[in-house]
Amino acid sequence: MREADAPSADGGSKQTGVASPAARGRSSRPQGRALPLTAFALVGLATLVFGAAQASAIVVHVRGHTLSYQPTRKVALQREGQVQAQTRIRGGSGSPKSGPLEYHGGPVMSSNTNYAFYWDPAGAPEYPAGYETGIDRYFEDLAHDSGGPQNTDSILAQYYDKAGEHANYDSHFAGALIDTDPYPANGCSAAPEGDVCLTDEQLRTEIRKYVEANKLPTDLAHEYFMLTPPGVESCYEAAGHSCSDGTKHAVYCAYHSFITVGKAVIVYANDPYVAGIKPECDFGEEHPNASPSDATIAGGLAHEHSESVTDPEINAWLDSREEEVADKCRTFKATEYGEQLGETTGTIGEKPGKVKYNEIINTRLYLYQQMWSNEAGECMQRVAVPPTVKKIAPKSGSTAGGTSVTITGTHFTSTSTVKF
Repeated sequence: MREADAPSADGGSKQTGVASPAARGRSSRPQGRALPLTAFALVGLATLVFGAAQASAIVVHVRGHTLSYQPTRKVALQREGQVQAQTRIRGGSGSPKSGPLEYHGGPVMSSNTNYAFYWDPAGAPEYPAGYETGIDRYFEDLAHDSGGPQNTDSILAQYYDKAGEHANYDSHFAGALIDTDPYPANGCSAAPEGDVCLTDEQLRTEIRKYVEANKLPTDLAHEYFMLTPPGVESCYEAAGHSCSDGTKHAVYCAYHSFITVGKAVIVYANDPYVAGIKPECDFGEEHPNASPSDATIAGGLAHEHSESVTDPEINAWLDSREEEVADKCRTFKATEYGEQLGETTGTIGEKPGKVKYNEIINTRLYLYQQMWSNEAGECMQRVAVPPTVKKIAPKSGSTAGGTSVTITGTHFTSTSTVKF
């Protein structure tokens, strides 16, 4: 773990020069813990843009800075096609198995306290109704169920670092941060005319300035999720070859990285607005909470959160194809969600309808991708917990069979089989 330069207090939801969450109608629940992250891979930016021979573009260098991105559907499918083509050239067939995640020596987050960072200047594009509330609620729900086996965060605890720290499901929500600083002049030009276009360097500069000005934590136990509204896009660099969905050079849905500050570190993620940008990031368009926040959670936020916890400095856990814990399960196929738990009334795109859900977190319903489990050797929605039988009724029946039996217990699944 790194030694923090700034205080590790988790209480400051109301920050200097920023509207408080309460004033904006948000909930704020200061708490304090964090989750570990891991990953390792260094490839050139040209690999990402042009699909060079190795087709490894999950982790990239930008001006000497390393970040890990979640590709758009189109880029992901192109990448998979390149891998299959290379396999055929080498005399193989299909897509080679990437194998388990391997440890490369970096740290994980043994606990994670999350901040929702809204860059919201006066007169700038606005966040849609319910968006901020939905994002904040997701972080609160993760914190509420912290330590349990109910969702994908429980899978992350199997990953560890060389100090023996595990990426525990030890999650907290420190509140919403409202940054009212004006946007700088566009650093890139790939966004539609009239939209804001910011580079990764501009985002990093603003996050660091805000964190330092408000004496917020800079360590491997806290993460800052930059959440921009529709009409605000981003690119890795000014050249604008690799940008957020919604631009003419759409490559990523979201990404995570870190900023070195002396002996400390600021872990952050960039989660641009993706609702309705189909089918690249808002894959499936099924929103159980009937909120545009569902698209951000499924389209990038849950993905980057898990990868930050297991790979905060992008040098810990990845497989032979340079994919992290979430990359291995982001397939843009219906199977990436695993087994659905049921249906609820939500929205499909912007229209009301019956939609699936595969996670119940603090009694609320969510739909987002599975995460990779080395222990199970497959993608999972949650840690498998053995069933417990508490009661069987009736205790006897006819030898001819046909008697209905009720078994009462815990941790059953819809596909359980019972043999007498």
